Amino acid sequence: MPWYAWLILLVAIGSIVGGLMMLKETAKKLPLTEEQLKKIHERNAEMDAKERQDQ
Repeated sequence: MPWYAWLILLVAIGSIVGGLMMLKETAKKLPLTEEQLKKIHERNAEMDAKERQDQ
């Protein structure tokens, strides 16, 4: 492979890895209240039960 193909490949891999690292650094957890967490858990339990019934 010519040298410029290796250069393009290296730049592409570098951009992908750099983008993933930046995405990881900027990710934040959502501050949820206990009430919101309770609603989410209830909704998940309901959906799990509904999926079990459908199968």
